[in-house]
Amino acid sequence: MNREDLEQVLADQRKELLGRDRSMFVRRAEEEQINLNSPHAQVVIGVRRSGKSTLCQAAVLQSGRPFGYVNFDDERLASLRGEDLNAVLETLYALNGDFDVLFLDEVQNIPEWNLFVNRLLRQGMHVLVTGSNAKLLSSELATHMVGRYDAVELFPLSFAEFCAFRGVDPADKTTLAAGLRQRALDDYLRQGGFPELLTGDLSAPKYVSTLVSDILERDIRQRLRQRSVRPIRIVADYLLSVVPTVLNSSALGDRLELDRAPNTVKTYVDHLRRAYLLVAIQKWSRKEHLRIRNEKLYPVDVALMGGGRQASPGENVGWRLETVVLIELLRRHHHLKDEVFYYQENRSEADFVVCRGNETLAVVQVSAHLSTPAVRERELRGAATAAKATGCPEATLVTLHETGEDVVDGIRVRIVRARDWLCAPTL
Repeated sequence: MNREDLEQVLADQRKELLGRDRSMFVRRAEEEQINLNSPHAQVVIGVRRSGKSTLCQAAVLQSGRPFGYVNFDDERLASLRGEDLNAVLETLYALNGDFDVLFLDEVQNIPEWNLFVNRLLRQGMHVLVTGSNAKLLSSELATHMVGRYDAVELFPLSFAEFCAFRGVDPADKTTLAAGLRQRALDDYLRQGGFPELLTGDLSAPKYVSTLVSDILERDIRQRLRQRSVRPIRIVADYLLSVVPTVLNSSALGDRLELDRAPNTVKTYVDHLRRAYLLVAIQKWSRKEHLRIRNEKLYPVDVALMGGGRQASPGENVGWRLETVVLIELLRRHHHLKDEVFYYQENRSEADFVVCRGNETLAVVQVSAHLSTPAVRERELRGAATAAKATGCPEATLVTLHETGEDVVDGIRVRIVRARDWLCAPTL
């Protein structure tokens, strides 16, 4: 690419970035994790269209410091290689003058980008990086930037952020606010938290189909160097139609009639996870080999369930609520290096066990409705059994409408409304 064309692309990108309607921005909790004064690269990773660029833009603009910006997820820059990055930097200086903050959007598209970033860090540049693939952390960064980056994991909007976007105060205790939060939760469980679905008049099925196609093509097929995206799409579409589900690669390969199963299926699922289309939690066990063998898969956002077809009120509400609670637990705990498991032992089940090392921090059970005494007994006992087995003094049962407290086998189980639990990290 010649200098004149590069200048035009970078100028276009900056104009687009600064021209976004900032009145539509929702403050994200992850903003507090970004430190532009750090000598480490700030690496924001997460599923495509979760708001990574907007989050970084907000952090840069709030700092008031001059900055350079490049979005590598641009077909006009597709031919760039690692050796071209210094020319990009020189062009940014020519366009913007001096700056000490560099924002590199979707930089994983460029080979050996990490060497470039590492050099800039040594020279005192403050670097902000986004990416849509967990491989950023598992290999590229770990190889060349050990101890020189801070990772920030971003999910689509939380329920509290969804409320803020709608102008609903998550902390207001009035009857009106409680009703508005419940209405917002009903919508959130059906449409999820992808920001663009909230800000525009978009068709959810079309949006989700395009999003999944982009992820499969750009973040998976190109990395696997496969000629066709079709077999990956088959696996993705099937899993998104049945999640939450415990993964059995062999059975899934047989069902979908894929070649070289189960290894092929396992590879595809691993890449779906790396691209943040799916998240996985392991079964709680004191034996490591049992954890790895029984992973449970969830979509990163309920908008992806059923291929993006927006659910009717009440449809699959239990699975949707379970997914929302898991993603909220990951949002609250992953940056602290805590782990989330599910519990299943001797016919007793609990949805989530949160651990920090060998310490159990919380047991969380999810049930949309405690519709009968038998359901109530099953959910309470499952939560209490998991708490006792994992060494947790109490448990929480998250529901749509019920509240209360019970004691089962000496374990206190608090019953809380989802609309309250999702807005109050201490619950």
